[in-house]
Amino acid sequence: MQIINVQPETVFQALSDATRLRIMRLLCLTQEEACLCEFVDALQEPQYKLSRHIKVLKQAGLLSAWKDGRWIYHKLVDDTEFLQQLHKTILLLTDTSGVYDADLQRFNERMTLRESGRCRIGVQNKALLSETVGKQG
Repeated sequence: MQIINVQPETVFQALSDATRLRIMRLLCLTQEEACLCEFVDALQEPQYKLSRHIKVLKQAGLLSAWKDGRWIYHKLVDDTEFLQQLHKTILLLTDTSGVYDADLQRFNERMTLRESGRCRIGVQNKALLSETVGKQG
């Protein structure tokens, strides 16, 4: 297990982006772990973009990851009082545009496609899949 030293200025810098807040809010609400393709389908953003955002959140000590075969699952780090309080604060953010609710609805629908509690099917949104494939390489 890797010990992560959380620096408040790095945390708040990481949370200064709307997409990263959406990722954090989704994980705070569901307390789930998710792979990148599940985030792609839930947030309706291309894989390359979400991959960069997840990397920033991991470097800030907000997310951890573990590998299961070819799938990498991301989850909240909540091993300090600071992070636990931060998660509660994120849940208090207003959703005036409805984006958080839409993310949650798509995420919950996407999670029903898991096999034995794990993602095994990849990105399902064909429009985002072609955008993802076009950016790889």
